[in-house]
Amino acid sequence: MDDFLFKPFEEMTPEDYARVGFKSGLEIHQQLLTDKKLFCRCPAGRYSTKYDAEILRHMRPTLSELGEYDGTALMEFKTKKEIIYRINRETVCTYEMDDTPPFMIDEKALDIALGIGMLYDCMMIDELHIARKQYLDGSIPTGFQRTTIVGVDGKVSYKDRFIRIVQLGLEEDACREVSDVGHRRTYLTDRLGMPLIETVTAPDMKTPQEAAEVGQLLRRIVRSTGQVRTGIGAAREDVNVSVTGGTRVEIKGVPRLPRIPLLTYNEGMRQWNLLRLRDELARKGITTQTFSACFEEITRLFRKTLFMPLQSAIAGGMSVYGVRLNGFRDLLRWQTQTNTYFSQEISDRVRVIACLTTLPNMVHSDSLSEALTSAEWQMVRKALGSGPNDTLVVVWGPEADAKLAAQEVINRAKEATIGIPSETRQALKDGTNGFERILPGPDRMYPDTDLPPKRVPVERLDRLRAKLPPRVPEREQWYKEIGIPADLIQFLSVSPFARLFETSVKDDGLSPKFTSIVLAQYPKRLRKKNLPVERLDERTMAAVLGAVKERKIFKEGLLPLFEQALASNKTIGELLLPKATERELGESIVQTAESLKNKKFSSEESRKRRAMGLIMEKWRGRIDGTEAALKLGRYLKDGTL
Repeated sequence: MDDFLFKPFEEMTPEDYARVGFKSGLEIHQQLLTDKKLFCRCPAGRYSTKYDAEILRHMRPTLSELGEYDGTALMEFKTKKEIIYRINRETVCTYEMDDTPPFMIDEKALDIALGIGMLYDCMMIDELHIARKQYLDGSIPTGFQRTTIVGVDGKVSYKDRFIRIVQLGLEEDACREVSDVGHRRTYLTDRLGMPLIETVTAPDMKTPQEAAEVGQLLRRIVRSTGQVRTGIGAAREDVNVSVTGGTRVEIKGVPRLPRIPLLTYNEGMRQWNLLRLRDELARKGITTQTFSACFEEITRLFRKTLFMPLQSAIAGGMSVYGVRLNGFRDLLRWQTQTNTYFSQEISDRVRVIACLTTLPNMVHSDSLSEALTSAEWQMVRKALGSGPNDTLVVVWGPEADAKLAAQEVINRAKEATIGIPSETRQALKDGTNGFERILPGPDRMYPDTDLPPKRVPVERLDRLRAKLPPRVPEREQWYKEIGIPADLIQFLSVSPFARLFETSVKDDGLSPKFTSIVLAQYPKRLRKKNLPVERLDERTMAAVLGAVKERKIFKEGLLPLFEQALASNKTIGELLLPKATERELGESIVQTAESLKNKKFSSEESRKRRAMGLIMEKWRGRIDGTEAALKLGRYLKDGTL
């Protein structure tokens, strides 16, 4: 293969990515803004760490319709996990625990999904078929997720081309993981069953930066509807990556779009370096057919070890296993990602499948560290019959886990002779990724027998199409034409207040610039003061703008009014004071001007500014500032109002 070596992230160019055949696609999961969950009538969107009870479950794989087991399900079954569900009676019911059948699909969620599918230019499905997607990691108590496809073969415009939308799905959300230690995994069930859409793109992004940019584009499209949830956890991205000669690898659960470039760069590097490792093994004569390795229990060799992890393990009654990888000398130090080596690929498998989650969970003879003494390594070499070109790996843990870990060391080493295993990877904070599970195959999906097919009439699609918002590029072009501040355009185009902005400007005649500042900038300012901005819903903002239109309040008083309302837990209406009368304004101008009459100012303009400041301080929000300034100017000039 090409002898290209990945450069540092900042130095990689589009030409470099083209040389390695980098490709990326997205699977974006976005929660929908509904009152109820997808297949039951429990409330959606109520998050809480409080729980009323715990339920224990063990997961087991089931045969597919073709009589086959899914590879991911078999891998999860190996882990022998105990799954604990923490349930709150206000947010979960017997449906989620698989004790009662599902309700029919939530109609509001379906309408939102169909509308977004049309914004993607998808070919809409005329009959929905609910399927079960098997999950044995415990994230769904039933062991499967109910899902359906609502649209296929869509596209969105990006740069000088289109990004293909392979499909848009509608499905129920999974549990929130609390902890995963050893053989016990714990979940909260508050978000379980909430409706979400899954947008699947084709692998049309050619650089890591493009993957993030397309993610932002899709985010803006769905947010433009005002019908999706926002905030931490409301949207999660899975990123698919491959290079020439490699295979699709999925990085799961990326929480923020800005993290995508570094994550996909490292995955591209990892795949490229694993292909180079495969070629290096072949050069050494190690192929899938010639690969050989062995393992055996060697606890006896470390009864007097000074290496604390082994010392503690043996004192706790655990076992130690040694593994010999024939011909692998120095290859566990083969770089895969930034500051990451092939030994990490093996350690990850041991951690996930054998549940040896306390790190370090293994040591190897290629390491430059001094974990074991040379005398201890010599004993291991002798016990395993190792030659000078072999690599040794030592793992420890409970007997069954340590034995499984030794087998997984061999399994992962053998996979290196193939190149890149099809895996789901976990996004790590440093921009690298780690093994999570084997990539699921088609055997995990099968028809749901509890729910009948559901027709989607043309009339329903036509009704939804008539209510679709303008497409984001069209909105932004209009904003530019009417003079919206540049820094507010993108934010407003996907704001839940975008429709309100349009009616306020087009129908009510409010100033575009002023209205955009109220709807897009004021919430930001209030959030910085730690005020509960979520209380400013569309109805409240519409009432405020209506009061401005009717001249019941003036723009100078809006922000202080918002602050007072959010800080006092009172409504805008309760705090709204009556507009100052002509007489009150006139008297205030006369009194203020007279109070400053005998004071010295550098100029008459300074006197006017001081007077205007005092008047606005008293009547802010209850007078029109422009009108007050004109009257004050006349009074200071000729003594008339």
